[in-house]
Amino acid sequence: MKMIADSGSTKTAWRLIDAEGGVQSVETEGLNPFYQESAEMVATLKESLLPYIKGRVNEVFFYGAGCANEEKCAIVSNALREVFPGSTIEVASDLVGAAHAVCGHESGIACILGTGSNSCYYDGEEVKLNVSPLGLILGDEGSGGVIGRKVVADYLKEMMPGYLREKFEEMYHLSAPEIMDRVYRKPYPNRFLAQFTRFLSENITEPYCSQLVEESFREFVQRNLVHYPNYKSLPVNFAGSVAWYFSEQLEKVLKEEGLNPGRIVRDPIEALVDYHS
Repeated sequence: MKMIADSGSTKTAWRLIDAEGGVQSVETEGLNPFYQESAEMVATLKESLLPYIKGRVNEVFFYGAGCANEEKCAIVSNALREVFPGSTIEVASDLVGAAHAVCGHESGIACILGTGSNSCYYDGEEVKLNVSPLGLILGDEGSGGVIGRKVVADYLKEMMPGYLREKFEEMYHLSAPEIMDRVYRKPYPNRFLAQFTRFLSENITEPYCSQLVEESFREFVQRNLVHYPNYKSLPVNFAGSVAWYFSEQLEKVLKEEGLNPGRIVRDPIEALVDYHS
């Protein structure tokens, strides 16, 4: 049996491929070595994944958020080896997974716009250049976390139009102290903030909402994509829920900035199954 995983900060999508080519889908919570140690990952895998596995696992291909260097990849590898002893384990960043999924074996720019954001220049075989996303505080432009942060900040500072502010209150029922506690004291503030992109999606015809999303995508282009060689001639491809649900606004911004919109996929896991078949 072969296993392929695509893990973001919020969830991990698994595909279990048996000897006959049958594919089974399983979803667990996100596994991120920036926030979790191996022991916590092992507990999650044993509880949420192992019950669905019927047979020996020979190969595991894991693409994950936070797998940015050897140290972080080792945290995930150690967890997987404990859960699947004797299996061949390969761990790479979610950015490599996105590049494999949206570019295949063609050169291009591969981007992630989900809870977090990232991008790279991919030559068809390897990631050759990566502008560091820097995370929620210093970067992650265009991500669900940053877009959600802007929405919440506008709500709390009463910069959101009044009628939308009322809609926001009816939708979430969150007080200012509750929001501050979730952002500054609780784990995974990026997950918490990213949920507010749903509010924008449901009200995207409102100028405030569409403009906020477009401005965030423009920041992503201007602070990340312009650093790649031939960024205006190469196809710019995307994976992630934010890119998918706001594809109209994303393509508009790319064209206005003189870029060439490429493939947009909500979840790269299906393309990764094809890539490894």
